[in-house]
Amino acid sequence: MTWELTRRRFVRAVNSKFIFDRIPLLHAVIFFIEMAIMARLVSRFNAYYDERPVLTMMVTNAVLGGIADTVAQTITSVRERALRKPGGVSKDDTVAIEIHELDRKNPWSDRELIPDSKELPPPFDFERLTRFMAYGFGMAPIQYKWFSFLSRAFPITKTSAFGPAMKRVAFDQLIFAPFGIGCFFTVMTIAEGGGRRAVAHKLRDMYIPTLKANFMVWPAVQIINFRLMPVQFQLPFVSTVGIAWTAYLSLTNASEEVEVKSAPYSPNIRLQ
Repeated sequence: MTWELTRRRFVRAVNSKFIFDRIPLLHAVIFFIEMAIMARLVSRFNAYYDERPVLTMMVTNAVLGGIADTVAQTITSVRERALRKPGGVSKDDTVAIEIHELDRKNPWSDRELIPDSKELPPPFDFERLTRFMAYGFGMAPIQYKWFSFLSRAFPITKTSAFGPAMKRVAFDQLIFAPFGIGCFFTVMTIAEGGGRRAVAHKLRDMYIPTLKANFMVWPAVQIINFRLMPVQFQLPFVSTVGIAWTAYLSLTNASEEVEVKSAPYSPNIRLQ
């Protein structure tokens, strides 16, 4: 019991530190560690890819997934800290105001983000970060094989570029995107401890809206990807652009998780 009390005090102390009274220090430290790892991968990417292409993709995807979830958790923390200040969000706090405006159409439940201390925003969720990184790591071989298949099925040449690129985009968006989104919500819900009912609930509420959002973002990205990027850079390019997308998935999944947990009939239960 003494160890548990010490642990809670340490976690509370770490999560109470902020940069400029706005950015959580722990989130920032984790983000910079992830960026340092990413910089190392980028500097040696071609050498790593030549030796072990699939493993290189897996590690790269995992780190980028971690960055995306860290960004999502930081957004949540900044917003909630601003809301808990006396008088609410200050007019000078433009970051918190922008976050609020972006989220205004889909507000989260109050119970989702309230931590043990009413004075603090939610502490950093290392389990959630681990789930995102593990998912990116595990999905990378499938994505790698998919991009390799598209490259072979629709080769781009100097005399024929636009047509094959559009065919790749069509195949990717009509086949892999629906599969990838469904796989994401299913795997994350199971990893959180959910069963069949929780998975069905998540897919029922989140699948179609997320697929619609996907169709608004990814076709243009994939046109650039398939038209201009060599095959070894296609997955890293998608994953890099997908940091914002994965952050959106993280926030979406977390918001739905709260509703599922609060429902009396639900079990406990978080890239393209």
